[in-house]
Amino acid sequence: MEFMLHRRTMTRFMLLLIATMTLLVAGVKGATKFEDRLFNLTKLEMFVEDLPHMPTVHGFNVVNGFLKPKSLQIGMFFKKLKFHRDLPATPVFAYGASERTATVPGPTIEAAYGVDTYVTWQNHLPSSHILPWDPTITPAIPKHGGIPTVVHLHGGIHESTSDGNADAWFTAGFKETGPKWSKTTTHYVNKQQPGNMMYHDHVLGLTRVNLLAGLLGAYVLRHSSVESPLRLPTGREYDRPLIIFDRSFRRDGSIYLNATGNNPQIHPQWQPEYFGDAIIVNGKIWPRLTVQRRKYRFRIINAGNARFFRFFFSNGLDFVVIGSDSAYLAKPVQTKSIILSPSEIADVIVDFSKSTTKTAILANNAPYPYPSGDPVTEENSKVMKFIISDESVSDTSIIPKKLIEYPPADVSSSVRTRYIAMFEYVLGNKPTHLYINGLPYNAPVTETPKVGTSEVWEVINLTGDDHPLHIHLGLFKVLEQTSLVNSAEFTDCMTKELDAVKCQISKYALGNKTAVTAHERGWKNVFKMIPGHVTKILVRFSYIHSNESYSFDATEEPGYVYHCHMLDHEDNMMMRPFKIVK
Repeated sequence: MEFMLHRRTMTRFMLLLIATMTLLVAGVKGATKFEDRLFNLTKLEMFVEDLPHMPTVHGFNVVNGFLKPKSLQIGMFFKKLKFHRDLPATPVFAYGASERTATVPGPTIEAAYGVDTYVTWQNHLPSSHILPWDPTITPAIPKHGGIPTVVHLHGGIHESTSDGNADAWFTAGFKETGPKWSKTTTHYVNKQQPGNMMYHDHVLGLTRVNLLAGLLGAYVLRHSSVESPLRLPTGREYDRPLIIFDRSFRRDGSIYLNATGNNPQIHPQWQPEYFGDAIIVNGKIWPRLTVQRRKYRFRIINAGNARFFRFFFSNGLDFVVIGSDSAYLAKPVQTKSIILSPSEIADVIVDFSKSTTKTAILANNAPYPYPSGDPVTEENSKVMKFIISDESVSDTSIIPKKLIEYPPADVSSSVRTRYIAMFEYVLGNKPTHLYINGLPYNAPVTETPKVGTSEVWEVINLTGDDHPLHIHLGLFKVLEQTSLVNSAEFTDCMTKELDAVKCQISKYALGNKTAVTAHERGWKNVFKMIPGHVTKILVRFSYIHSNESYSFDATEEPGYVYHCHMLDHEDNMMMRPFKIVK
């Protein structure tokens, strides 16, 4: 799509260009420092360190055998951590109860269904960032210095004041707060379906650098009476999160992020995607895990900024998928490979008793950017190694024929249809920014779903990238994926009109249909929007596991958002607010 500026965009760019001149020094000071030579990853031996157990924090108290609400204090700290024995210690931002115990990823929070968890997130970060950032993509910039942060529980269903709104940020000691900040303690009601979530930073325009620095962790919501009858693998050794992301490093061990943008006359530092060549699992580069010949449960989280992973085992072992994002599937799905976009989660069982080899490499072959980018390299094609013991062991866990059945996606229950169009704007064949429906994040709300209802959203991807769309609060099912015909003609009309109905989308959404992968047919909160396609989803703004309304007032300010979860896109305006109404 050619570079396009309507009046609103022109005004914004004039302001941003002025901001560039005045803030460039602050944003990219010391560019040569950030362009030092990269660490040569071929010097790092693969599979020499054990997969770490991430520390666990319980989000509940046990009093006389009963589960009770609990208050946690989790801080964000600057420290140095070793990602590999032969890599110098890396400066990071880490979550933890103290600087000494803070880790990357942060501690796994385990919560219990129906038991409230309260978290006071405490910002102990230094006054300046460890990574370069771009002042022209309208990030949160405190007037009095410091690094702004705010925590979003990805996949969580809770009040918007606890959702981690991008403008609800705060600096160290709450000395300065964003325009939508309202309280020091977040409240997670934990009354949704059991499943896997991720907590991470979500501050406006700085999400990509704050996550690159390390501000992310896993959150597991358990519902014993529902899950125990399934007899899935349990216990610390056999039920483990795998939090996977990519990084590049400089020779001194620090995280590498470019300090020069791909279109520096527009954005001096921003580039459309970040890719690192070292693959990190639970805080270690290419770790190893010795396993018994039995079933294991892995909760796999793609915590990368922009990298898609297509996971498979080198020896042909199967994944049995039991959950996608934050919800169980109705029944297990067996597959040889799994594609996860940034922030997608796959809950899987792997039965190592079926291995014909003594080792298995968890590998990746997804191009980057996905789907039509560069092929993987030796380094970023390897994830971790499993060493499979010879002896057979007792295993009482099973893979049940049925899991948890939630209501089907009933399109007849939809109260309306919305069209959500994804745009990329380029100058000289290089991206400058990305919008949803031709609007920046700070434009007035245009989506106002009614609480307790379902809506059909037809998501139109007019770009060349696969965008993982994430919707806060709501869960959705993917109904169909249809390619556009005469897409250039339709894109021209959409560029001018910004209106799918006026542009007669029904004339263009007539191409081939792509079947939804079997293990992605459950309720999701993120899905990959194929380039040149219309993806129809049914979004539900109520609990999926019961007929009850939300246990909180979802109509309260500041509201929720939906966005592309490639963080470099999200930070450069591919995010929109929505407001729940009664």
